[in-house]
Amino acid sequence: MHVAHVTATFRPYQGGTGNVCYYHARELARRGHAVDVFTAAMRGAPRTELADGMHIHRLPALLQIGNAPILPGIVSALRGFDLIHLHYPFILGAEMARAASALYHAPLVISFHNDLIGDGTRAAILALYQRASAALTVSSAARVCAVSLDHYHASNLGQALGNRREVAVELPNGVDVDHFCPSGPAADLAAYGIPPDARVALFVAALDRAHHFKRLDRLLQAAKHLPPEVYLLVVGDGDLRAGYEQEAHALGLTGRIVFVGSVGHEAMPPLFRAAHLTVMPSTPPESFGLALVESLACGTPVIAANIPGVRTVVEHGSDGLLVDAGDPAALAAAIQQILADEATRQAMGQRGRAKVQARYAWPVIGARLETIYREVLR
Repeated sequence: MHVAHVTATFRPYQGGTGNVCYYHARELARRGHAVDVFTAAMRGAPRTELADGMHIHRLPALLQIGNAPILPGIVSALRGFDLIHLHYPFILGAEMARAASALYHAPLVISFHNDLIGDGTRAAILALYQRASAALTVSSAARVCAVSLDHYHASNLGQALGNRREVAVELPNGVDVDHFCPSGPAADLAAYGIPPDARVALFVAALDRAHHFKRLDRLLQAAKHLPPEVYLLVVGDGDLRAGYEQEAHALGLTGRIVFVGSVGHEAMPPLFRAAHLTVMPSTPPESFGLALVESLACGTPVIAANIPGVRTVVEHGSDGLLVDAGDPAALAAAIQQILADEATRQAMGQRGRAKVQARYAWPVIGARLETIYREVLR
């Protein structure tokens, strides 16, 4: 098969959608298919390159608002493919991929990552766009691949599709279980000023407006209820970071909250190994939580918000805990519960590692994606 993947973000930008697109394309290339990735040009990244068996095309954007680039050249670039795979949401890029699908008679497969949300006027505009997009673009897809059907059926998009919801299939996000694994060095936490007897909770997310739903503020509020030996290690960067740093200072947490900044893919496993647990206190539109499976793959248990999609990743009481993350005291109690019993904490991590290997390893996901493509082309 000759397949095109279309995504608003891609490496070297560190974000869940772009990372999922990368691994989808890599696994298909490993299985002998020709794969081209189309995304927006990014400063410091080559316009075209061959990497890990995939051809990457970074197209110039006419305009870019946040993570939404307008790529006028993408319709013509999508000529000649057996199938077009769109990573959604991609404002206006989705409509261009739909136009190319119709123009060139190539089936459209959509990976649905999350709903579009905002606040104030922006929320109303995004809601209107998503309803129109559901009717005009997503409804034409041969398949909608949802990271979990639990999330999809609860989502605004799933509700808007109505009688087209039967095209949805479950295709979880995955993890590189050879890279994210328990064996290997752990990060030197002393380099971040964390004492050797500290207990460390890890938070991983882009700290930008597009990822405001990761809700670091919830974890900062919970930290007020934690004993002084518990430190928070925050990995990520973006335009919201300064506000979070100010909030941590106002809460009297200076010294116990370490902002590491952006960390490359290669350097993440040592941080997961060094942490005692990983916390994801997100709100919708969080649909899965890639950092959760990466943490579990490294043998580190997790605490996550009990919301659609995310709750399918964590087996409560087995490899982590699900909580009402909007309750700071409950979130703090969950953190202390895992930290209180080292044997139970390690057993949770071991069960999580075994589950990830069986369910979320990228070769497993790649085989499932290939099957979906073949069903569509038949």
